[in-house]
Amino acid sequence: QVQLVETGGGLVQAGDSLRLSCTASGHTFSSYTMGWFRQAPGKEREFVAAINWNTYYADSVKGRFIISRDSAKNTVYLLMNSLKPEDTAVYYCAAAYETGPYDYTGAGPYDNWGQGTQVTISS
Repeated sequence: QVQLVETGGGLVQAGDSLRLSCTASGHTFSSYTMGWFRQAPGKEREFVAAINWNTYYADSVKGRFIISRDSAKNTVYLLMNSLKPEDTAVYYCAAAYETGPYDYTGAGPYDNWGQGTQVTISS
């Protein structure tokens, strides 16, 4: 069973940057699609970014966030720049074991989820 652990959340001011990390243990994840989702209070969980042989971004973060991975470290990163108060949420890392013509912007393909890390942006 793959375990995913997110780190890097915190409280920052609008305009600042944060880098989230998600480290997988229990299996080599180099062939997985890895995704980041977020959930703000009172809202549904939403897609943020994903990476396999390609990268995918929600329109709300495109141009500000960058997803990357270091397969040697079994870690995927989310660099978040120009943060806004509306980026405040719990951020979750997710792993999809099967690679194919799936919609990785939805939660469906993902088999495993981390516990989340809180990101709070003050105005």
